[in-house]
Amino acid sequence: MEHRKKTIFALALGIAFSLLFLLLIVLLRTVDVAAIGPGGTKVGLSRLNGAFRNWLGYGEGFNNALYQIAKWFGLLALALVAGLALMGIWQWVRRKSIWKVDKLLLATGVLYLVVGALYLFFELVVVNCRPVLMAGETLPEASFPSSHTVLACTVFGSAFWLIANYLRGVWRILSSIACGTFLAAIVLGRAFSGVHWLTDILGGLFLSAALLCWFWFANLRLLGKEK
Repeated sequence: MEHRKKTIFALALGIAFSLLFLLLIVLLRTVDVAAIGPGGTKVGLSRLNGAFRNWLGYGEGFNNALYQIAKWFGLLALALVAGLALMGIWQWVRRKSIWKVDKLLLATGVLYLVVGALYLFFELVVVNCRPVLMAGETLPEASFPSSHTVLACTVFGSAFWLIANYLRGVWRILSSIACGTFLAAIVLGRAFSGVHWLTDILGGLFLSAALLCWFWFANLRLLGKEK
């Protein structure tokens, strides 16, 4: 019964955060849209985004130190993805069947593939553009949702399930602290560096929360127990 309640709860949260993410997109496309971005690019919820931008106080620039911190920690997230991919391939080769790979690893791989597909989708379907021009750009690039926020939350968030499953004792504690630290550093670095609108970060958090809740739901359904 307890397992069933957790499964329903994970499902409900997945639906709720998915709807919040979709609602935010609708608001950004329809409410308070104004040309406050570089080169007159239009931004939804412009008063909210503009107020946060003004509060940061970077003018037309950004904080390069925070930007670089988030960037390098983001590379750690990609390194973790690569390491887990190698672990899955090793199990696949050794056990001679992809279906004999640990189910948690397979579920994590599917999660990362979905994240990659969504990244490509929002590069093509532009909701909002950056509040600054990056080096070498003549037009601001797509910035919604914050890809670093989604990467940090989904990779380091899902890592807690992996840590609970594969590590014990002090290694579990240290790894959990490290993942939490990296996640926070990336999200806060992107939020306060000035390279994103506030709604880019919120969109990244809503989307990540939805994906992690669906991941939790899948684990409860497919693995038969909470991870």
